[in-house]
Amino acid sequence: MKKVITGEELYLKEEKALELLCKTVKKTLGPRGSNAIIDHSLMNPFITNDGVTIARNIESDDECVNTILTLAKEASIKTDENVGDGTTTTLVLLESIFKNGIQKIREGKNPHILKKELDQALEEIISKLKKESKHPSEENYYHIASIAANDENMGNLIANLYIKLHGATAIRIEEGTSSETYTKIINGYTFDTITSSPYFFNDKDEIVYKNPYLLVINKEINDIEEISEVINYLIDKKVPGVIFANDYTDEIINEILSLNFNGVTSVTLLKIPEYGTHQMDVLKDLEVITNGKIVKRIDEICLSYLGKCEEITINKETVLITSNLDNERVKKHIAKIKREIKNTKDEYEINFLNTRLAKLTNGIGTIYVGASTTTETREKKMRFDDALNALKNTSDGILPGSGLTLLKIKENLQVKNNGYEILKESLDKPFLQILENVGIDKNEIYTKIKESNYSLIYNVLETKFEKVTETKVVDPTNVVMNTLKNAVSIAGMLLTTSSLIINEYQETNYYNKQTEI
Repeated sequence: MKKVITGEELYLKEEKALELLCKTVKKTLGPRGSNAIIDHSLMNPFITNDGVTIARNIESDDECVNTILTLAKEASIKTDENVGDGTTTTLVLLESIFKNGIQKIREGKNPHILKKELDQALEEIISKLKKESKHPSEENYYHIASIAANDENMGNLIANLYIKLHGATAIRIEEGTSSETYTKIINGYTFDTITSSPYFFNDKDEIVYKNPYLLVINKEINDIEEISEVINYLIDKKVPGVIFANDYTDEIINEILSLNFNGVTSVTLLKIPEYGTHQMDVLKDLEVITNGKIVKRIDEICLSYLGKCEEITINKETVLITSNLDNERVKKHIAKIKREIKNTKDEYEINFLNTRLAKLTNGIGTIYVGASTTTETREKKMRFDDALNALKNTSDGILPGSGLTLLKIKENLQVKNNGYEILKESLDKPFLQILENVGIDKNEIYTKIKESNYSLIYNVLETKFEKVTETKVVDPTNVVMNTLKNAVSIAGMLLTTSSLIINEYQETNYYNKQTEI
């Protein structure tokens, strides 16, 4: 059975949904924001102040409210997908924009005209944010990471890695196995191990070959004779070798294992990593760094296709190839990848290209997050993730943080229509919420900043005023813009919704049902 909700009843349901969603999430905003404990059906309860994680877990017993909640959460989720930070600010803005907008609708304003006016106001504010944006200095990276992680030591650790590796795409964050948090940089070309047989490890944790020969075959090997010339060469030279191919028959695997076991060879058979076009990209990288050639037809296999590297380390998870990357062939290959990055728009492909670039240049860095308990480890990892995402978004510039830039724009924004008025009244809400979460006099801080003509900012963490030109409190411009865009988008959709249709389920109590005979 369907239930239809319209008019004032719908507005009240929307207000209830946003209040339920935002009243919990906005308490976490800023460096003095609080945490939330979240129960989980598949794991132990955990603690976090990550806005989108909290939002995802908020539900209502009211099916109508729950349906609206799902739509409202999309604002925070979209910000998380786009920039990985600013998810709480998005909901603070959404709540205010919607409240101001629904009031205008109750006064008789047309919701569709309001939405167009909101979009118009948003466009002007985004333009102003871009003009206010500044290029970050190296020192700013430390500040941005510290604010996002809500911890100076954590911020400094990840910022150091970011600066050293020249970017965020070369950084991985993993849960460690001890209580210590530490970083590790792997210099060399790495990829996942896909071994043809676990018996190549022969009870060892890893295989290490010095100055090995490498053969890359973009085909399946079905007969030992197909690679016999290479195997005989390795036996004669008494040198180790690694062969990469799409697959091998059991006969070939067993033959090579037997030769290894009897001390005749030191050869490992691996399968080529990745799939599709990405697999070809990895093959090209291997071809360049080993100075070999990719075998594309079985009848091509010969010694001239062999490559070589300084060292290869193979464990059950990762293959690491160490080679001399300071040569013209590699430099040209790196330049080609950089051009591809510039000409590619797909975010997934850009990340993959940047990862390849990192492996060929500065290496891959990993932060192993440790703590005394699993709950604390998870919470710290989320904060490292936030810091990494904040650093990723600095390429479009930075702005003074704590909501100051939006506050300044509000002061100077000329109201041209109802949409401008709605948005203008919402621009100070992130700033005020951060101060509210600290528990200090908002009006006093606001007044002093306004009197300084926005040349001062209040550092909540250190409880002091700072000059904007010298402050540590900064936000990536891209994050601020995304919080506004997604808040306006979802608010506009809710404001232009005139009805809600849901499935209404009725339970039947069969035990109390009377049956006439």
